Formats: sequence, structure tokens, C-alpha cells
Amino acid sequence: MRADRLVSLMLLLQDERRHTAEELSRRLEVSPRTIYRDLDALSSAGIPVYAQPGSTGGIGLLPGWRTNLTGLTEPEIQALTSAHSIDALDDLGLADPLRTGLVKLAAALPSVQRTAAEHARQRLHIDGSSWFGEKDPVPHLAVLREAVFQDRKVRLGYRDFEGARSTRVVHPYGLVIKGDHWYLVADDKGVTKVFRGSRVEGARMLTDSFVRPAEFELRAFWKDWCKRFAAQRARYEVTVRLTAEGAEALAAIRPGSERERLRAGTVTVDFERLSIAMSQLVLIGRGAEVLEPPELRARLGALARDLSDLYGTQRPS
Repeated sequence: MRADRLVSLMLLLQDERRHTAEELSRRLEVSPRTIYRDLDALSSAGIPVYAQPGSTGGIGLLPGWRTNLTGLTEPEIQALTSAHSIDALDDLGLADPLRTGLVKLAAALPSVQRTAAEHARQRLHIDGSSWFGEKDPVPHLAVLREAVFQDRKVRLGYRDFEGARSTRVVHPYGLVIKGDHWYLVADDKGVTKVFRGSRVEGARMLTDSFVRPAEFELRAFWKDWCKRFAAQRARYEVTVRLTAEGAEALAAIRPGSERERLRAGTVTVDFERLSIAMSQLVLIGRGAEVLEPPELRARLGALARDLSDLYGTQRPS
């Protein structure tokens, strides 16, 4: 692993700008101390790396120096070959450029590696779509993509989760797709926020540009934001008594991380919202009895009575 990391570090430094150890550590997912050890190893191998102290300093390579290293490992070839399967690029209009780019890349590979690439292409396909869920419509995705790549401000019309509408001018830093949902990461008056693409009701790219913070790294931000979102999301805890059949049925529709603890007996489950608890527990029928909270128990009871009144009588002719 260290040899691969040293190559990656050397290639990162070839962009002819100065990097901080913290930035490089985020990109390579190691500690800053490890970065400094790797720099010592590169220097010992004759690579002209330098670290300049101070607020205007940083880590870089001597100007004009580049490596002729072009070889790809077999796992790298397999990963690049499977990239054409990422359907999300269709939404951005980048699927065809990716395909033609991969053709050019394959043509540049030595014959042995071209054979390995075709071998991998025939054996690995990634389908990112879900079985039954519909993708979020994002009619303004093309505008957002242009603004992101050109560092241009955007006048954004947005409808939040509660339905409140607003208009604001944002600095778009990047686009992220998670599952079938697109998200815009943007600066809004000095605060980096996440906007769901399907809730963007208007987007107009402005003539004004903005300066993207040099220390901002989209992948690291998204990873941290997801952790905070999971910790802060709404909770709706339900105490329910499950039969063996009810536990099996509930486990089949709950996230995989919960399935081990869903056993016959009394358990507490976080459904996030009352509406989600209603829709899932009604499928379990007599296999799940809600003990708490009282409002959910009352609603399920009322629903059961309504259904009994509707279906318990003789069907009209």
C-alpha cells in the first residue's frame, strides 16, 4: 500500500501548486505525520520535493519537474474500465465524454494492459439505479453543473423540506449524487450548505464569479456532513412487541444495520417520522403491537377500525 501511496502523492504534487500537509492527508486518507514520512521517502529516492514554512508556503515539487510514470496496476485498470457504468453521468451530460475518454485511454495503454481492460469490462458492470424507486427530477441540473465548473454565482430558487420557498445567491462548490438523489453543495452567505436538487425550483447562472476556498475538499466535506446529518436527523422512537413472524417481516423492510436486533419480544425502533412508522407497521398486521407512543397506537387503532368497517361488511353487488 505504501508504494501506491507514494506514487499517488508524487502525482498530486505535479499540479505545480503548493499543498498543505493537512490537505494531502485528507486526499490520501492518512495522517499529516505519515505525509511527512512519505515526503522524506520521496526525497531519499531523488524526487525534488520541498516544504516551505509560513502562511504562504506549502509542499510542492521543483518547477518543471515531472515523472514519466504511466503504468497502471491491474486493480486500477479494472476500476477505470467499470467507470463507464456510472449512470449518474448521463444526468450531467458527461456519459458520452467518459466513454470516448476511456476509449482514448485504452488506446494509449500497452497491448497487455488493453487486454486486461477488455477482460475487466466483460466481467464487471455497476448499475447504480434502484429497482422500484424513481429518480428525483432535477430540471436545473445543467445550469448547476455549468456554474460549478465555471465558479459562477447562481440565483437559486429553493423549496425546503417544510415547503417554505426562498430565493438566494449562492456560490456553488460541487454536485453530489447519493443513491438516486442529486445534491448541491454551496456557500450561502458564508455558510456551506447542502441543497437537494429536486427542491431547486429555479437556477440562473450570474455573470459574477467567486473565489473557491483553496482548502475546500468536496469529498471530505460530504463525508463529514453525512455524519452530522445522521446524528442530527429527526427521531421517532416506537416501542413495539413483535411475534417471530412480525420480527421477520419488519426486518425485511428495515435498514440492514437494524436487522440483527429485530427479534421476537419488545424492541424499540427509530422510524424517523410518524408517517414512516404508520406505513411500515401497518404491513406487519398482528405481528407487531405498538406499546409507545400513545398517539401512534391510537392512529393504528383508528385505521384498523376504519378498514374493518370498509371490508368487514358484505361486498356490494
